Amino acid sequence: MEYSYPFSPDWTTEEVIDAVRFFEMIERAYEKGVKKEELLTAYRRFKEIVPSKAEEKKLCSEFEEVSGYSSYHAVQKMKAAQEGERIQMDK
Repeated sequence: MEYSYPFSPDWTTEEVIDAVRFFEMIERAYEKGVKKEELLTAYRRFKEIVPSKAEEKKLCSEFEEVSGYSSYHAVQKMKAAQEGERIQMDK
């Protein structure tokens, strides 16, 4: 991983940590899979920090640009998954 995670300078340290945790869950979904509940918890917290759809889209696009991992597609797969299911994204 030779990239940095997108964040807002207005966020608290805790918010930065929680947003990074969400992006790490997206990485895990692509690299080895993640339980739906883990990704859902991280996403819900991310949405508390970033309630604006426009800002969410901007941050997720920045993350995809540097990592190659689509937060949008992972979240869509998570929403469609059954409880207890693992989210495994194709690279």
